[in-house]
Amino acid sequence: MSRDFHLHPQELKRLGNAFGTRAYDLAGAVKSFQAKTGAEHIHDGFGLLTESEEATSAYIELAEEMVVRLGELARHFDEVGQALKANATNSEAADDTLAEVFKGGKR
Repeated sequence: MSRDFHLHPQELKRLGNAFGTRAYDLAGAVKSFQAKTGAEHIHDGFGLLTESEEATSAYIELAEEMVVRLGELARHFDEVGQALKANATNSEAADDTLAEVFKGGKR
């Protein structure tokens, strides 16, 4: 097994774009989930039974917490994607500079 390390900026960009796409998709899913699980929808689903108030409150709290956490996950995916793309750009620039040094162009 080789211990060499190879970085392929194109692959990093592709991976960064994939994270960005997943972040966008997840953010859209969270908005859709939030629209379908708002307090009014949950109240409608449980009806007016007196014993359902505790369950209704628990479901509302759970839905709100899920929206927050999934939104954070979508933002994290986006940040990872941006970081990967920035790393790819920096790697390409470093490769170009190193190639110039070996060609004798810059020092």
